[in-house]
Amino acid sequence: MASSPHTVSDVMTLTAIAVGSRAPYKEIVRLMAEWKVSALPVLAGEGRVIGVVSEADLLPKEAFRRDEPAHLGPPDDASKAGAVLAEDLMSSPAVTVHPDATIAEAAQIMARKRVKRLPVANDLGLLEGVVSRGDLLKVFLRPDAELGAEIRTGVLGQISPPLRIDVAVEDGVVTLSGSLRDRSMVPLLARAVRAVEGVVDVRMDLDENPSGTAVAGG
Repeated sequence: MASSPHTVSDVMTLTAIAVGSRAPYKEIVRLMAEWKVSALPVLAGEGRVIGVVSEADLLPKEAFRRDEPAHLGPPDDASKAGAVLAEDLMSSPAVTVHPDATIAEAAQIMARKRVKRLPVANDLGLLEGVVSRGDLLKVFLRPDAELGAEIRTGVLGQISPPLRIDVAVEDGVVTLSGSLRDRSMVPLLARAVRAVEGVVDVRMDLDENPSGTAVAGG
């Protein structure tokens, strides 16, 4: 069963704001405020991503402003509290995502690494864009009619012989109704429909009918 073809390159922001490794602290803060972002890729050479500097990397300077160096806490916080250049502030190696990665893969990386934005880097490590949580959520703006059409052709259309199933989509919630030859197909069918980018939920209203076949409609 086929799933949606959408990848990171479909939703990423192409205009990526980045800094060089020698960018000063105040310039980094200014760019974050100006562009309303919480992190910036750090580049070297022709645009290779070598790290990311985030608000979390910048905060130790304020958090430990009144402390003596010996009492700054963890070594990493102490180092960043005294740093003034991107190369000393950044988290490295950078957590990036490939432009051909699926939206689900990008979401998994964000959740696992607890980051809000990911630099999008190609096979050479060169920056191609940035993808944020908001970018990944754009798939849920797909029209119901578009979702229904993809489910009929990309999921149900791949099953032979065709099933007696109607597809209805409302606010991203898909309802499949009709007859199935084998009830054991229900979880597989639900999983395939849920994999379509933009589907909010799947509801099944299917009866078992060993002899019932027809082209999916709705």
